[in-house]
Amino acid sequence: MSKGFQRAIFGFSALLVVIVFLGAVGLHGVRANTQSDDGAYREMGVYEEVLKKVQTDYVVDPNIDKVTDGALHGLLEGLDADSSYLSPAEYATYKQHRDGEDKDSTGGVGVTGLNMSKRFGYATVVSVIPGSPADKQNIEDGDILESIEGQSTREMSVALIRLLLEGKPGTNVTFSLVRPRKAEPDKVTLTRVKAADEIPALGQQEYESSSILYLKPVVLTKARVDEVIGKLKAGPKNRKVLLDLRNVALGDEQQAIRLANAFIETGTIATLEGQKFPKQVFSAQKSEFITSAPLVVLVNHGTSGSGELIAGAVLDNKRGDVVGDRTFGDGSVQKTIELPGGGAVILSVAKYATPGGKKIQDEAVTPNVVVVPSLDEQIAAESEDKSTAPPAADDQLNKGLSLLKAKNS
Repeated sequence: MSKGFQRAIFGFSALLVVIVFLGAVGLHGVRANTQSDDGAYREMGVYEEVLKKVQTDYVVDPNIDKVTDGALHGLLEGLDADSSYLSPAEYATYKQHRDGEDKDSTGGVGVTGLNMSKRFGYATVVSVIPGSPADKQNIEDGDILESIEGQSTREMSVALIRLLLEGKPGTNVTFSLVRPRKAEPDKVTLTRVKAADEIPALGQQEYESSSILYLKPVVLTKARVDEVIGKLKAGPKNRKVLLDLRNVALGDEQQAIRLANAFIETGTIATLEGQKFPKQVFSAQKSEFITSAPLVVLVNHGTSGSGELIAGAVLDNKRGDVVGDRTFGDGSVQKTIELPGGGAVILSVAKYATPGGKKIQDEAVTPNVVVVPSLDEQIAAESEDKSTAPPAADDQLNKGLSLLKAKNS
């Protein structure tokens, strides 16, 4: 048996044992706490047999280390989009970016305005912050980053993808962008800006003689949630609220729970649980409750993570209507585990669930009033020059307003 083959078997075996130990593997034949660890060893035996066939029968003599590296990536990404294997080289890059070498002298990090995940094997745009460098290049949710700085995102972890898009303010990042219904990818270069400089102001407007307050937080940071809560407290107690969470993905889950609590007086807002992660129940606190006035929440496919927690809480507590289309589906907690040899595993160890028990990562949030974007809206969104695109009616916003108009304060 060659040294490369031995290293391949050892590397795969070590990783599989780590995952089984943590009780988080979802492979066929391995169910932690329900079957013995013998299942893990059977899987290693299957892998060894497959690897032998690849080594002896493949059309050319394969690079076993590369084959194993691909197998390890596939093993972790088969669990969920946020779990991943980092090779020693990838983990070194990850730590370099994570530890702050991309900050400027003031400690600020440069960002592009893209919120990313993985779908179909590649880096996928979940949402774009309005007014950001990405927005100015007409990048839309659903676009795919095929490569970043010439490196394919196919086997790149979500964590590394997000970090590679960051850098010092004023520096550039170049990637290959695949847009829907366009045959050839575009080469796009964005100049990073300070994170604090790219977040738009709180969107707010009043409708129906100020009886309806429209609020669009854009992000769910502590400062922004403080601002939204301030607006809720400043107005009349019976003023109806239209909370626009479309394309809201960035922010802190705890702040999302806090904002949901502003509308929900009692009951469960969300839960967080994993196989080895003690269950946490986030319950509404009466001291944080602000208004029982009629509420409508707008969501779309770009609503992710913290935004989904609010939508799920409102929906399951029957606190108001959720209008729009199905959200993205992202809500988990990760743990980084270093491996012998310099690599690492990023593993999802817990998932958020709605009060009704639906795991957001697995099922997303489906509105009780589904309104998909109209054809005019889609044409306007896909226009290469948005400034010349015909204005489109916002069907989701209009539906939300009509529902609120029909409700008594």
